[in-house]
Formats: sequence, C-alpha cells, structure tokens
Amino acid sequence: MRYIFGPINSRRFGLSLGIDLSPNEKSCNFDCLYCELKASKPTSFIKNPPKVEDIIDELKEALKKFKDIDVITVTANGEPTLYPHLLELIEKINEIKNGYKTLILSNGSTIYKKDIQKALLKFDIVKLSLDCATQKCFKKLDRPLKEISLENIIEGIKEFSKEFKGSLIVEILVVKGINDKEEEFKKLNEILQQIKVARVDIGTIDRPPAYRVEPIRFKRLLELSKIIKNIPISIAHRKKIDFKKDDFNEDEILNTLRHRPLTKDDIEAIFSKNSLKIFDKLLKEKKIIKKSVANIDFYTSSIDK
Repeated sequence: MRYIFGPINSRRFGLSLGIDLSPNEKSCNFDCLYCELKASKPTSFIKNPPKVEDIIDELKEALKKFKDIDVITVTANGEPTLYPHLLELIEKINEIKNGYKTLILSNGSTIYKKDIQKALLKFDIVKLSLDCATQKCFKKLDRPLKEISLENIIEGIKEFSKEFKGSLIVEILVVKGINDKEEEFKKLNEILQQIKVARVDIGTIDRPPAYRVEPIRFKRLLELSKIIKNIPISIAHRKKIDFKKDDFNEDEILNTLRHRPLTKDDIEAIFSKNSLKIFDKLLKEKKIIKKSVANIDFYTSSIDK
C-alpha cells in the first residue's frame, strides 16, 4: 500500500493504522531541530497530494484485514494539515471507520485557520504540538516559516478547544538547553490553563534527530512536568529509570493522584516497591480509580480532601 501503514503499537494512542498524506517526500512548515526526518527547508504545501478516493480505497482494504485496531491515524511525512483536501478526507473516513477512533498528529501550525479548525472538529482525537511558550524559543527550536506566529497558534488552540467535542492532546518535546527551563514551563502552564485540554504528553528526544541536539534525563522531565497543574500528563520514557524511586505513604499517594493523575507506567517509574503495594491496595479499595483519556489509562484519587 502507498498511503496506509501499520498497524503500529503506539504507547500514547494504542494500536494505530496510519495514513501518510505526504508519502513521497517531507512536506512540513517547520524544520524542528529534533525531527526524526531529515533536515529540509520548510514549505507551506504538499507536492502532488494524493487523491482522497485513492486513500479511501486503500483504507477500506486495510480495515477488512486489520480488525483489532484502536485508532485510524492521519499523519504525514511532515505536517498533515497542509493536505489541501483534509475536510473531504475526514468526512469520507468517518463514513467507513466502523466505530474506530480517528486521530490526527499535527504540529499545530495552522490551527488558527478557520478551514483547518472545521476539518479538525470532525476528528475524535487531535494532537497538537506546543513546545514553547515564547516566540524566541519557538523560532529556535521549531524553526517555522517566517510568516508563522506562535501567538496565532496559541490563540488558535484556545479557540479550537472551546468548540472541539473530542479529546485534545497537547504534546511538548523537550530539548536540552532550549526549552528545558522552568521559566518556559511556567509560561506553558499559564497557556494550558486557558485551554480545554484532555491530556498533555511530555517527552524528549529518543530517536536520531535531524540536528545535533540532545535529550534531557527522565528525572528532569518529571521535575518539569510537575509545573503543569491539574491536567493528566503522560511522560514518555523508554530507557531504564536512573534515579532513586520515591517512597510514598497512603495519604501521599492519594494527595499526589488527586492533584496529578498518573499513568501506570509513570507510577511504576516513580514509586518504590512498597509504594506500589500501597497503590494496589488503594486500587482494590476503590480509593483510586482508573479513567481513560484518548486510549491511555490514568489513575486518580476518588477521595476528596
């Protein structure tokens, strides 16, 4: 198949059947330092975009073969919202999706445009990147086309979130020495508090990047994540955790989860063995409950203060 790939098991979204809207070459209006694709000059369009009917024909065939997927993911070898027929495509996908969730992975660059918002409103899950809260950081890290303004993106996300009925995910990719400062995360938190966001995904470089930049350690990711308040946060981590795990008592566990829902992976990464035993006990007692947010399970306290 030319446009359909997978299924791929995604830690963030479950088993995903992908649609690549730019299979021939990278087409992105950013040239992010951390991109796993090769460095390239930013562009505002996709050359020779595929026909909607060709994509749908392949999708129909794939859905007959793969019946245990969680999501149909619209992506690109670059930025999928540059695809000129996005509204028509998602409408056609919704006609044949057989109850599966639809997801788009976007850098957020075009979210302030009304036609893009109209298309994205028809998805079940929308993931938008927001690596920086300041224009200086944004230009240094994401390297967008000159006409793209971070202020427009932020206002566009706020506006979109008010109308969107699905799950809005904001992703922050942290790069050492660029957006790993507490000041940047405090400003990001101020922005996120004004957005109706279902989940924030925080990660760092874990694949060879386009440029010579470095990841930060998991411990630092954890510290930065604590600056973001009252929003479920998923911290991406693949490598072995390299710091002493915390020992929490029952009250501390409930208080932590009351203010900050955590995934099971994060709990296992952070909690000591004794704390995990207490966690399991509280879960059995239903003092801790599980909630699903865009195919990721979070644990939170069921006990008010």
